[in-house]
Amino acid sequence: MSPAEVLWRIEDRVRQEAWAHRSFPAPVTSKGARTFAALPATLEWSQLGDQARNDVIAAADKVAEGRWDFFGELRFDMVDPDWSLDPVSAQSYPSDRPAFRIDYRAPGDPRHIKQVWELSRHHHLTVLAAAWRLSGEDRYAELIDAQLRSWWRANPVATGVNWASGIEVGIRLISWVWVRRLLDGWSGTAALFEHNVTAIRQIYWHQRFLATFESRGSSANNHVVAEAAGLVVASCAFGWFDESPQWRADGIELLERELAANTFPSGLNREQAFEYHGLVIELGLCAAVEAHAARSPLSVPTWERLCTMVDAMAAVLDVAGEPPRFGDGDDGRALIVADPHANRWSSLLALGAALFGPAPWWPRVPAPDVQSLALGAMAGGPLEVAGREPTRRSHFGDAGLTILRTPRGDRQSELWCRLRGGPHGFLSIAAHAHADALSLELRCGGVEILSDPGTYCYHGEPEWRRYFRSTLAHNTLELDGEDQSVSGGPFLWIDQASTHLGRVDVDGAHQQRWSAEHDGYERLSVPARHRRSVELDPVARSVSILDQLLTSGDHDVRLAFHLGPTVQAVLSENRATLIWPDYSGATSGATMHLAEQLTWTAHQGEVDPPLGWYSPGFGRRVPTTTLIGSARLGATELATRIDFGG
Repeated sequence: MSPAEVLWRIEDRVRQEAWAHRSFPAPVTSKGARTFAALPATLEWSQLGDQARNDVIAAADKVAEGRWDFFGELRFDMVDPDWSLDPVSAQSYPSDRPAFRIDYRAPGDPRHIKQVWELSRHHHLTVLAAAWRLSGEDRYAELIDAQLRSWWRANPVATGVNWASGIEVGIRLISWVWVRRLLDGWSGTAALFEHNVTAIRQIYWHQRFLATFESRGSSANNHVVAEAAGLVVASCAFGWFDESPQWRADGIELLERELAANTFPSGLNREQAFEYHGLVIELGLCAAVEAHAARSPLSVPTWERLCTMVDAMAAVLDVAGEPPRFGDGDDGRALIVADPHANRWSSLLALGAALFGPAPWWPRVPAPDVQSLALGAMAGGPLEVAGREPTRRSHFGDAGLTILRTPRGDRQSELWCRLRGGPHGFLSIAAHAHADALSLELRCGGVEILSDPGTYCYHGEPEWRRYFRSTLAHNTLELDGEDQSVSGGPFLWIDQASTHLGRVDVDGAHQQRWSAEHDGYERLSVPARHRRSVELDPVARSVSILDQLLTSGDHDVRLAFHLGPTVQAVLSENRATLIWPDYSGATSGATMHLAEQLTWTAHQGEVDPPLGWYSPGFGRRVPTTTLIGSARLGATELATRIDFGG
């Protein structure tokens, strides 16, 4: 951290301690005005298909029955939840302690803070509100009423762990705005919000919190975007207070600045963690639409940036509509008003189409959902944005993301290969990056053949956190048992590998090529560099990988290839036969020709140490097959080829 950031953190700590001693009275609303921007009368719910409508109501019914899935952990207390309970460890955080005095990062603490925070983002309440809007059944609204009053009682201002992080405060405000908006017309809405002193106090101090405690310096990543978005959305929709105009102006200024800082010119997010690209898009669009509806619109360059971000997302999706997997991902969402297990990227495409219109090269845009219909109506229809990409982009040089793929055809035929050759991460600590320089993913017809294992956890299980961030957990080369970049903690990299792109040719009709190298192993006692070249042949339907070890001495080498969770492998010396069910249920296959200099072994679901795992989402892990090639080698070239045949 810079000296200026250290000073700011000291000052912030003083402010936090002051909040631990202050009182939080209910504010006086500005001139007694408690109006609220309802959904436009032009919104036509008839555009929502029967399946989408039924999925929302089915998801709401699960909550009404007391069930909800948080990161693979099914809770059964959703009718009257314990707001401070971690269901994984079955332990609660203190609910009567000032928020800033709760150390939720304490080493050895078995509790999982994400489980607690996710419940208090209140996404399940926005689903209930959407179900009320679509069905008119008051039982959904009555459950929302009971749960909000319960949360407000259990979480007094600045008290308890749910007040400990600005991103949680910001996202929760967005949820409350949309609960109020979707419940407009229910007989109890005003009594729950505008005429409720407790609600007014909570809404005011949530915004006051965001205006007081802003993430800065090495923490100014997606967290500060969420804080700014929450302040913009709430100060526009709940503009009830004397401070509201200033909060709105400050929130818009902060949001515009941080969207620019967090985004490459190509439109990709700088955190080198693709799931956060989706979260930042959603946060930015929710805030932009709210500001537009409140007649405090964001600048044209910011709208253009948001459109570029959506286009970048659309460009890298595979034929199944799935994005690349790299870096951290915690299933974070800004707003959920549909089945939370539906494809979020399809929902973002539908939202992008509603706000900007689809570019000609986009994949097929799905039918509208509640989010795209509601936000599109608030924006008044697609906005004209100049300078959009005329064709689908495959190489994002500033972000170091490259996609090699076969020309568009039927779903079963696409070969899709994601390559990482850019910055290690964002800001000085690169909090959400993994040690995955030169890693790749490979998919056939949308099926993961060589997979990125994912994230699994942040807190509570340090050994698993270390594994899923490690070099060995990615499809790349490890030397001497060391990661390419040096970790200083679960969200800190103290020595970061630098990657340099070489040749990139993504337009070849017969061959597409990519090469890059990194210097992460220059720090070893015998310095080394790793150079990788990848070639995709659309005609032969093969992918060739050449790994070059550039060094003057010997190293313990491990080359890892992590197979997707549906892929079975038969390994025989340096040849692996792969089979998997494709999207239609038929069996497909490929052959891997592995480097002859290495001794190859297969691993699955090992725990001491961890190896052979895949995380389909935050908090979940399943066994998968990992092929490891090992040897002690000096300077060498290791050749791998995957043949998919005709």
